[in-house]
Amino acid sequence: MKNSLVLFLVFAALIRSFASVEPNLKVVYKEVDGIKLSMDIFFPENHKMNNQSPAILFFHGGGWKGGGVAHFYNQAAYLASRGMVAISVQYRTEKPHGTTPIECVKDGKSAMRWIKTHASEYGIDPNRIVAGGGSAGGHVAAAMATLEGFNEEGEDTSVSCVPKALVLFNPVANNGPNGYGFERVHEYWEGFSPAHNLIKNAPPTLIMLGTKDKLFTVSQAQEYKQKMEVLGLRCDLILYDDQDHAFFNIDMNKELHFKTMEDADVFLTSLGYLKGKPIVNKFRESINEK
Repeated sequence: MKNSLVLFLVFAALIRSFASVEPNLKVVYKEVDGIKLSMDIFFPENHKMNNQSPAILFFHGGGWKGGGVAHFYNQAAYLASRGMVAISVQYRTEKPHGTTPIECVKDGKSAMRWIKTHASEYGIDPNRIVAGGGSAGGHVAAAMATLEGFNEEGEDTSVSCVPKALVLFNPVANNGPNGYGFERVHEYWEGFSPAHNLIKNAPPTLIMLGTKDKLFTVSQAQEYKQKMEVLGLRCDLILYDDQDHAFFNIDMNKELHFKTMEDADVFLTSLGYLKGKPIVNKFRESINEK
């Protein structure tokens, strides 16, 4: 009951936190069971379609049940202002499409494979594509990097769906008996939980988490980080004091909404996807004027 209340509040925050910015382009990347799924693309200023720019795919939160593609518009617009092609991805969820958490992961993998195979059409370097997301969307991003199964039938799995890095906002990445959503995924959780399927080629990962989060706890995040480091992998964990789940949404905490953008920027800069210092204050001023 308590988790249901938390999720209700999260959904409400997502609805209220739609950004004032708009994408440059919307394209359909997948059609399944009569459902067309799209990507909303933000291009850097003066972007050319023959560029070789890094890119990031964002997956919205919503507990695998709902949420909206506009959830990460602000983050996408900011990273586009820094030189990345930033994409907010629609994927199937339970309330509008009658699907299960499995389809969320299938669509995430499809999105990554589609953008890799169409990268040259949009000025994207197929070898520099990152994934990010919040809550259930963070799970989808992490699942793309760690899970072997849950691929769409008939899809070309020779195209890797593993991102080059992960930017995760309170991801519900532990789905075991003490983790998020176990009652819904218990029949297949062992192959579905990123925390239980970390592999040697998992990409560098940033996890941003509130210390009061009950859906993905600090101890679970610390264990995730430890497992990655045992494998010789990088996992940065940033904890935000006294913050609950979904703290990074603009309606939940405006200051941390922009602070997490800056922290993601620093992480991506350390990996060479961005150059120079963060310009979050400049971006914040620009959207406040709209």
